[in-house]
Amino acid sequence: MSQSVKCIGILTSGGDAPGMNAAIRAVTRTAIYNNIEVKAIYRGFRGLVSGDIVPFQTNCVSNIIQRGGTVLKSARCDEFMNAEGRKKAADNLAKHNIDALVVIGGDGTLTGASVLASENPNLSIVGIPATIDNDLNGTDVTLGYNTALNTIVEAVDKIRDTASSHERLFFIEVMGRNCGALALNSAIAAGAEAAIIPEISIEKDQLHELISQGFRKSKNSSLVLVAESEITGGALKLAERVKKRYPEYDVRVSILGHLQRGGAPSADDRILASRMGYAAIQALLESQRNIMIGVKNEEIVYVPFSKAIKKIKPINPDLVNLLNVLST
Repeated sequence: MSQSVKCIGILTSGGDAPGMNAAIRAVTRTAIYNNIEVKAIYRGFRGLVSGDIVPFQTNCVSNIIQRGGTVLKSARCDEFMNAEGRKKAADNLAKHNIDALVVIGGDGTLTGASVLASENPNLSIVGIPATIDNDLNGTDVTLGYNTALNTIVEAVDKIRDTASSHERLFFIEVMGRNCGALALNSAIAAGAEAAIIPEISIEKDQLHELISQGFRKSKNSSLVLVAESEITGGALKLAERVKKRYPEYDVRVSILGHLQRGGAPSADDRILASRMGYAAIQALLESQRNIMIGVKNEEIVYVPFSKAIKKIKPINPDLVNLLNVLST
């Protein structure tokens, strides 16, 4: 085990996800336990470019494990997209004597981290996957996904009450621009009739079959979960298609939006964040670099950035079939 890492920086970037604070806490306390100095970088890569960097102590992460969002904030940074901006970021890391970086975020965050690492061979970077979409390869689950799934199911349960009372067809839009995991699994958990996801193209005849199954088998209401993808068209466009083709049905749309991101992280997300935060420091102590911490079959794994990002994560076809069977 190497002890070449003396000081780490930690940042969160991209969309916030429940569990980020728990990961910040775990990284900070595990690093301090191993006599590694910790410096917090506020507002993601923007803060790295501007030098918004401060020392972090154990007390800085007290009472945050239960909080949603991120205490380190997150912001877009167009400047980081070019080499000059990344050079400023690298200079600020050197200025603050940071020789390793832990980044917490989704595909865009890890992509930026990978580029920064490739341009700075002496810099070790470890990523922690945090995105409610659960769309990163190499890990069974990402931080925030479990909490978001529970939030969606709770909302859908309430929508079902009014859908049944008024015999309505509800299209409920959830996040998942390139990945239908949230829509598919929340549809199964909430007992919905269907999930329209980007991994499966939806044609008009399939929509007709969906309506037939949902309203013509002794059901007085139907709920359809829709991923917000351009491929699916989103809930609003699907609702318009139904209204034109089936004017006899009372169609409603509910877009859950940023409701899905908020709230206290679930116990599963807190535990996962704690495990991943701890593992991130262990990876650095083992001289790992350019890797994402993942979980496969309940075991921590190290996933190269190149295998984790910019790839389509396949959906489980068994879950699609399960939903089709149970919704009949």
